[in-house]
Amino acid sequence: MSALKWQGWLVGLVTLAGLLVFAPLGLYVWASGGEPPGAPPRAALEDVRVTGCRIDPASRRVVAAVEAAGRAEGAGAYVVTVEFRDGAEPDPERRAAQALLRIPGVAPGATEHGEAVGPVWPVATVPWCGVAGAEFERTPDTPDTPDGP
Repeated sequence: MSALKWQGWLVGLVTLAGLLVFAPLGLYVWASGGEPPGAPPRAALEDVRVTGCRIDPASRRVVAAVEAAGRAEGAGAYVVTVEFRDGAEPDPERRAAQALLRIPGVAPGATEHGEAVGPVWPVATVPWCGVAGAEFERTPDTPDTPDGP
């Protein structure tokens, strides 16, 4: 047999051995790389919105009314970053005022409300309030305690 024929057989056997070794590994990686069961969690930013923006007449501070919708995966709390500006478009040269607001105890399917208090607002300008960021933290399930004797 010629040397060229042996090389052809050798290449064929190495290819077959490679397929036998790496094909199951490739199938395993392909099968386990899919989405986890159930819907992926929504971004917390989609669950919160500003429903009102006003200036408190007594303190001249801007106040934003915020609404948070509950998630199907369980009760929890939202930490919302509210931004206060003098226009809807951000000014790249100025940093907007921000306030943190915690809305605890948001049950699945429920809507809870909170108010974020901002800085003292100038008399001649109209404030704009918006959500700059939001995070959701699920409340750990507490076990039921039996009643006493």
